[in-house]
Amino acid sequence: MKKKWLFLCGITLIIILLASFLFLNRLKIISNLADNNEEVTVLKNKVWEVTFSKELNPDSVNSSSVYILNEQGGKEQVKVSLENNNKSIEIQPPNEGYNLNSPNYTLVLTKDIKTKGGQNLNQSVKTAFKVIDTLPAIGSRNKLNDYFSKMLNEERTFLAGRDMAVSEESSSEKSSADSAGADFSATNVQVAGIDEADLIKTDGTHIYKITDNKVQIIKAIPADKMKMESELTFNQEFSPYQLFIEGNQLIVMGHSYKDAPVHIGKPASEKKIAPAFHSTKTIVFNIDNKQNPAQIREADIEGSLLASRLMDGKVYLITSHFPEYWILERNKNADMRPRYFDTAESREQQIVDYNEIKYFPGSQNANYINIAVLNLRADREPLSVTSYLGSGNEFYMSNNNLYLSAANYSNETIGDRQMPHPDTSIYKFNIKDGKVEFQTSAEVKGTVLNQFSMDEYNENFRVVTTKGVAWDERIPSSNSLYILDKDLKKIGQLEDLARGERIYSARFMNDRIYMVTFKETDPLFVIDGSNPEKPSVLGELKIPGFSNYLHPLDENHLIGFGHDTKITGGKGAGSQPVITTDGVKISLFDVSNTNKPVEKDTEIIGGRGTYTPLNHDHKALFIHKKKNLYGFPISIYKNKEGSQFESNFDYQGALVYKITAQNGIELQSQFTHQTENAIYEEWEDTIERLIYIGDHIYSISPKKVDAYHIDGFKKAGELELN
Repeated sequence: MKKKWLFLCGITLIIILLASFLFLNRLKIISNLADNNEEVTVLKNKVWEVTFSKELNPDSVNSSSVYILNEQGGKEQVKVSLENNNKSIEIQPPNEGYNLNSPNYTLVLTKDIKTKGGQNLNQSVKTAFKVIDTLPAIGSRNKLNDYFSKMLNEERTFLAGRDMAVSEESSSEKSSADSAGADFSATNVQVAGIDEADLIKTDGTHIYKITDNKVQIIKAIPADKMKMESELTFNQEFSPYQLFIEGNQLIVMGHSYKDAPVHIGKPASEKKIAPAFHSTKTIVFNIDNKQNPAQIREADIEGSLLASRLMDGKVYLITSHFPEYWILERNKNADMRPRYFDTAESREQQIVDYNEIKYFPGSQNANYINIAVLNLRADREPLSVTSYLGSGNEFYMSNNNLYLSAANYSNETIGDRQMPHPDTSIYKFNIKDGKVEFQTSAEVKGTVLNQFSMDEYNENFRVVTTKGVAWDERIPSSNSLYILDKDLKKIGQLEDLARGERIYSARFMNDRIYMVTFKETDPLFVIDGSNPEKPSVLGELKIPGFSNYLHPLDENHLIGFGHDTKITGGKGAGSQPVITTDGVKISLFDVSNTNKPVEKDTEIIGGRGTYTPLNHDHKALFIHKKKNLYGFPISIYKNKEGSQFESNFDYQGALVYKITAQNGIELQSQFTHQTENAIYEEWEDTIERLIYIGDHIYSISPKKVDAYHIDGFKKAGELELN
């Protein structure tokens, strides 16, 4: 009897183990799809991407196993393809998008979808969806608070699960240097005619700079008689960090943090809003009288500044705001709308109307993107503010459109672990008469590095992305170029470039596209984009080091600013090479033969630890186009002899080079504000920017401005600052 009982227990255990094995190893859908009883809302050009737990059998993915049904029950003409190493199915919309007159559809994934090993889905999956033409508005407090309550519940679920888990250029080659006049320099920008804010500006007679929570206005000419005209000071609630100059107006932008004003209507507790107000403040001064600037306007938009631009007398501000939605636990009727303040409209704090809050269908982000337009040429015109529920990472602006990229994170099963699987949503907004209106959106694979990864050319939008992780062989990285038309429909692409590497810089120059990737060497790709439907790689150059920023010298030459690298180790069986960053590197690339790009000249400055803000901020580049001068601030360290990783401080200052296609890279001069025999960097002596006015170059640090004659670089004047 006992043997029989043991036998039955053994059989039961085997059945349980077999059932568990089959359950854990069956084919599953990883993507979040609504069930049969829930309808989702999407835009008419929605591209569905459904990710599975295992690699699929290509023969099982076809129009019979994956399709879209319309309201009449007929199949839509959609394109179905396998992506992500056959682990994802992509369903493109019909050529003209989904029909808005019959907006209800169903995505069907049948159980005929199989893995390479023959395992199939346990059951067919149907997702009902409704298509719309533009972004819907929230419309009511209940709907908004329901949105954030859902975020709150998901956050609780995530934290509970974690506690239980085992830790384990513009398309034109013109930059600001080309558009800058002969009299004074302008900020180095991506798109000609669209200014970007910086911590130092000049109008050709004066220097405007932010230092130690103040804005200083310095009379810069004559160079031997520089003097401080005035200082703008602010209370502790405001920290200025960016400036614009527009005619006789100085625009100061910065962080502001304060309690919500109690004199405006009811107290915050009674108005059911969060008491703290973290915002981006913009203060406009009339500077006709440099010794006594007059404040003429002030505006606040809740959130941190993501990007700003100045074009045609209008300042475009994009802020990212994370509301304190956890207060819904104590007060379910709290007001979660973004707030703003504009003295052109009212002295009272305003709250964005529910009908002006739009949301991206399917968004899972608990934050706002606020887009505001401030008209400097109409000081009584109210601030235009529109809010969007969703995220944003990088920003690109052309003369007619704004583009915002947002990373979307989902998971992919790698072995027995869930790994992040980020892709990017692109949102396009039209600029017209000072208004910003949403146009359309699209999704591309991978993530965007920075603003120079995006571009608009001949009404097409172009973007380069990196997918995967450069240092993880389980999800190896690759890089792609996508070209989308004016409706953000994908018309051309180049995928799977430089596997195992990631993008470090990119530059779009009309029909040519340049991209630098890196892991052990620096491949510079030259891409032909003249046929947007069939972009192609023309040439590739592999060299040591990498470029963080690419700048056009002329139509056949590029300047790369980045770092040199050294490779050590990797000789033993199974050992990996060690890549170390060395000195700052300047490269002059000759791309006149697009099939065989050449590094015509190089300059390596310092050793390990040497850095320049130019490697992460293109606005740190000084350019005098007519004299072929290029300069930047730099901190130089020298490698310690006999040590692989140690280095010693040598110098902080700025370097100026003459760079030409004929003679290459030639050092012209170096400037410093540090004291003699300085043994480490001092904040007050750190040169932050170089500018030029007329015949003089000015080196600017927090405590000093020096002027040098541009011919010969002889010192012409200096001004000590308090």
